Amino acid sequence: MARIKALKPWRFNERVAGNIENLTSPLFDVVSERQREKLYQNPVNSIHLSVPLGENPFVNARKTFATWQSREIIQQDKIEGIYPYFQEFTLPGGHEGKIRKGFVCLVKIGDEEADTVLLHENTIPKAVNDRVELLKETKLNVSPTHGLYHDPNHRLEPFLDEVMSSPLFETEDYQGVLDKISVIQDKQLIEKFQRVLEGQKIILADGHHRFASSKQFQAHCKAQNPNHTGEELYNYHLMYLTNSASKDLRILPTHRLISSLENFNAEKIIASLSEDFHVREIEDPYDVPDIILGKKHAFGVIFKNRYFKVRLKENIESEIPWKFPESIKGLDLTIMHYFIIEKALGIAGKHQRKDEHVSFERNFANCLEHVRNGDSQMALITNDIEMKQVIDVCHSGFTMPQKSTYFYPKAICGFLFASLQD
Repeated sequence: MARIKALKPWRFNERVAGNIENLTSPLFDVVSERQREKLYQNPVNSIHLSVPLGENPFVNARKTFATWQSREIIQQDKIEGIYPYFQEFTLPGGHEGKIRKGFVCLVKIGDEEADTVLLHENTIPKAVNDRVELLKETKLNVSPTHGLYHDPNHRLEPFLDEVMSSPLFETEDYQGVLDKISVIQDKQLIEKFQRVLEGQKIILADGHHRFASSKQFQAHCKAQNPNHTGEELYNYHLMYLTNSASKDLRILPTHRLISSLENFNAEKIIASLSEDFHVREIEDPYDVPDIILGKKHAFGVIFKNRYFKVRLKENIESEIPWKFPESIKGLDLTIMHYFIIEKALGIAGKHQRKDEHVSFERNFANCLEHVRNGDSQMALITNDIEMKQVIDVCHSGFTMPQKSTYFYPKAICGFLFASLQD
């Protein structure tokens, strides 16, 4: 079952580095090129550790971290603690303010037979390999992944509220979210947090690539250490834990962009889709998200000058030959990846994780722009995913297609860094 551990992180020294709002950055897999260009201009922004530059970027990240240590741009806390982390936000399209309450700590990485962290999403090998190389050079968790524990009695929230009255850092991030972080260093209180978590398994909401890289890094270090005990810091992973019993989760859709397919023909694709889908042409592309909203197995298909809603014909999910349980076959994204991407576009499922023709975009307007300006040949628009579906997938032992979920809001990078060197 889940084991959590306090840590002594490295944190920015604002007296030397400047205001925290100029030091944080989006997570490595959501930061845009435009955001990167701006963030790189600040030589002490956390982007230089999470997405380093240069011919040897991972070596550069290690050198940057060492320089920041020597110049006291970052300092290590002298006492172990866990770090309450609040995010105040409004859901897209909503008006009611919400507060996600959680805490950052180290989580023990289990072995394959007794893993305490449940996954729901496939990973992309290149992204994992990049994170592994960064870990090997820096031995540093630069940002926390996001995990869910379950406590319907909300036993920890009162303690989180109490310490958040005087946060260490507070900043409004790129999402318009107000992020606050504080610290708990009381040993008995930390033990209470540990007891609440010890009988549980954690559902990994966000950060599958970083968690996979931590597991590979653990295996690498274990193989090199003849005195391995299982308690070295490389056996732990930095995680932001929130309570799944709280009403502060939304999973936004991640759409698919299709590019550079040979012999691409929109008319033939629509004809192929008509075999398995009810197809309806739409005049205004901006109507697509609303037209498919909440409709089972319904998708938007965007070409440069034509736009369609497609909805899977009744009772044909069972035709999917992939060896998945019915709970996985019934997911919208499984339907999309089989009936559209494999069957209509000819990109076999076993190749889709590495295929250069498929990319991912959360913002609908960006999808439309990519197709209209010719960067992409078509876009596939999908709906939100429900939390219950994620939980069902986790307990099934299977995973969703890559980039299936976008938990909102995202944690940010730069509040603290966790060294994995003892």
